[in-house]
Amino acid sequence: MCKDNNNCHCGLDPQSPEKDTNVDLQSDVEQGIAGQARNDGLFDKNMDKIDELAFHYSEILKLLGEDPTREGLQKTPKRVAKSMLFLTQGYQQNPDEILSSAIFMEDYKQMVIVKDIDFYSMCEHHLLPFFGKVHVAYIPNHAITGLSKIPRIVEVFARRLQVQERMTTQIKDCIQQTLNPLGVMVVIEAQHLCMQMRGVEKQNSITTTSDFTGAFEAAKTREEFIALIKR
Repeated sequence: MCKDNNNCHCGLDPQSPEKDTNVDLQSDVEQGIAGQARNDGLFDKNMDKIDELAFHYSEILKLLGEDPTREGLQKTPKRVAKSMLFLTQGYQQNPDEILSSAIFMEDYKQMVIVKDIDFYSMCEHHLLPFFGKVHVAYIPNHAITGLSKIPRIVEVFARRLQVQERMTTQIKDCIQQTLNPLGVMVVIEAQHLCMQMRGVEKQNSITTTSDFTGAFEAAKTREEFIALIKR
């Protein structure tokens, strides 16, 4: 809301409510602190791994013709070691336990969809990123899970060395085995830097994978899911 109703030329509606930017800033800061605390916990538990990885990254820099003791590279081996530990932390997490931690009995047997889940993963062939969106649907069989648990298990499988095809199936299998729904379907759309910045160098290529069980074996059910995620 503009505070100078008579002489203002800013174009703002003098009656519109003023947005409290302090609330947004506080929320961003709190999320940043929470994220840093999780990272610190991850690193504290793996200091021996970080030191060993850093040693090997220093040797790799030498093999590439670089001097790891020069100013710009002195801390690089440890930075990369921490980065790789963060990017592969899914090996230290159990997706079944995450999903099982929030199961509720509910008499609902229609489709539940969580779409446009952002993810970042690492191609196991070239150790380059691939990233995109995951769309998940399941039809409950008396048991539902907390909606936040779906993105969390996506994150667990993404934070490993992966191929997109296997990641698709792993997410599907985890939901099917833990919730025992009437059916599950997973679609992943991703860009692969191993195809964009090296090799064939096709910057606009998108890879789509899907896998499904149960009720999604029926073409009509799959078509409904596809139509809903395209909206």
